[in-house]
Amino acid sequence: MKKNKSLILLGLSSALFLSSMVTTSQAEAPAPGFSSDPVITKSYFDQNTLSEAKVKDLIASALAANAGTSQPSGSNGGSDTTATTAAMTVVQMKPGQTLYAGAGAEFIVRSGNVIAVSSDENGIPDVTGGKDIAAGSEIATNHLLIFPRDGRGIKPAAKNTADIYVMVRGNYLLMNQDGSTATP
Repeated sequence: MKKNKSLILLGLSSALFLSSMVTTSQAEAPAPGFSSDPVITKSYFDQNTLSEAKVKDLIASALAANAGTSQPSGSNGGSDTTATTAAMTVVQMKPGQTLYAGAGAEFIVRSGNVIAVSSDENGIPDVTGGKDIAAGSEIATNHLLIFPRDGRGIKPAAKNTADIYVMVRGNYLLMNQDGSTATP
């Protein structure tokens, strides 16, 4: 009984579909190439698509147009409020130095053992690890750190023997152990 009802419904829907197709005249058909007619011809497609060379030309011209509007790159200056670009700077730390971040700066420790430094009880957000790193805690390499405020940074761990390289985006201040400003 269920099979018969299914076959009857299928037959009725097919008949309705076919009858609607037969009653549509050529005069009622939409013009090719419009949104009411999504099927296109190969020649229309070839005329209205971008080639790889055309895309490269468009990108090159857009980059050339924006070449004169880039902002100055990051500086070493702690709380300096100058604008920075998206470029990252590689900083090499020596034993006894501390690398302080400006507000909004980002660090990625690429090599060496470092620990977190903070002038208050707040830690450093480790975006990769999904946690806050408290002052004095070791920082894993290749983790993205974001510094919401000035006064936080990193310094070499006591057990460190390797060269320390840090990728930095934003403002920073590299200080020697005696409190003088180091040059990167």
